[in-house]
Amino acid sequence: MREVAVVGIGETKFGSLPDRSLRDLVNEAGNKAIIDSGLPKEKIQALYVGNFNSSYLCGQSHMGALVSEELSLGNIPTLRVENACVSGGLAFRMGMMMVAAGVYDYVLVGGVEKMTHRETEVVTSALASAADSEFETTLGATFPSLFAMIANRYMYEFKSPREHLAMVAVQNHDNALLNPDAQMHKKITVEKALTGFPVASPFTLYDCSLITDGAVFAVITTSEIAKSLNQKRPLVEVVGSGHAGDSIQLALKKSLTTFSATVDAAKQAYDMARLSPEDIDFAEVHDCFTITQIINTEDLGFFEKGLGGKAVEQGLTSIEGKLPINPSGGLKAKGHPIGATGLSQIYEVTLQLRGEAGERQLKNVEIGLAHNIGGTAASCSVHILRRR
Repeated sequence: MREVAVVGIGETKFGSLPDRSLRDLVNEAGNKAIIDSGLPKEKIQALYVGNFNSSYLCGQSHMGALVSEELSLGNIPTLRVENACVSGGLAFRMGMMMVAAGVYDYVLVGGVEKMTHRETEVVTSALASAADSEFETTLGATFPSLFAMIANRYMYEFKSPREHLAMVAVQNHDNALLNPDAQMHKKITVEKALTGFPVASPFTLYDCSLITDGAVFAVITTSEIAKSLNQKRPLVEVVGSGHAGDSIQLALKKSLTTFSATVDAAKQAYDMARLSPEDIDFAEVHDCFTITQIINTEDLGFFEKGLGGKAVEQGLTSIEGKLPINPSGGLKAKGHPIGATGLSQIYEVTLQLRGEAGERQLKNVEIGLAHNIGGTAASCSVHILRRR
C-alpha cells in the first residue's frame, strides 16, 4: 500500500443559501480544492462524490457525472457514494484506497448537499430514509426521537446530568464563532440550551444539528508525489482509516450507549496508523445530536464510558483543553450538509495540521482524527491524519 496525502482542500460557506444551486456549490468548493493543490485539472484521474439525497431533495441523481461536468474534468470515471450521513467520509475513504492501491495517482473526492430550499417536512422525510422505514419511521420514529431514547438511556445508566448535553452545545457554538464558514454564529448559554424549543425529550432545538447547504472537496495523491510538489506548507498524510457497520434498527443494537460501528472503525484506523487514542491531539467528531458527541468520544477511546460529559464540563474538550473536540463548531454549529459532512471534518483536520485555521488554530497539533457516522450509528468511518 502506498502512503497517501491530502494536497488540496476547498469548501463553501455553510448555511441556508437560497441563491446557490447544487452546481454552484460544487463549482466553488471543487475549484478551490484543485487550485489549492496546485495541480492542473488534467491530472485528476477519478472522482468520488458523497451525496445523500439529492435525488429526492433536488430531483438530481447521477451526481458523479454532474460534478465532473461542472468542474470540467473530462471523461474520467466518477461515482456517487451514498451511505446516509457518512457518505462524505466514505467517498474520502474510497478515493484514499484507490490511491493507496496504485489504481490512480490523483483523485478528487468531495461531498455536497442542498437542503434548505425544501420545506422542513420534506427534509425530515428525506432524513428519515436513513433509518429503518418498515420498523421505525412508518411507525412515527424520527431521528430526534431515536437519539432522544439514546440520550435518556445514557443519562439513566451513567447518572449523567442533562446539563452535560447543553455544555456540548455551548462549546460547539463558541467554536463556530471563530469559523467564518460556519452556519451558526450565535453564542448561547447552558440555560438557553436547556430552555430552548422542545424537540424530543430531553432534547431542545440546541441539542440538534442544523439543516444545511454546503460542499467540500479534497485532492489526494501519494505522499511521494506530494513531496515533489514543493508546497510551502506541512505535508498532511492519511495514516489510518477504518469503516464499520451495525444494525440500521435501534432496537437490534446490543447497547444504546455504545456505538459498535465507531468502536470497530476506530480500532481499524488506530491499528493501521499504529497509534492509540492517547496519541490523538484533536478530533472532529460526529455530533448530529449533543449526546452523540459524548458517546463518540468515549467509543473512540478518549474518555472512559460514562465520563464523556464530565470531560466537557471540565473543559478538556474545549479549544484550550487537553483534547479539543470539534474546533470547527461541529455539525451542531458549523452545519450538517449531509453528503459533505465527512469531508468537512477532513477539511478542518487538514487546515489545523497545516496551521491555517485562523482564530481557532490549535497549538502544537500533529495528529488529528475525523469521525463520521450514518443513521443511528449504523455506519461509521474514522480517519487519522498526521502532519509531516
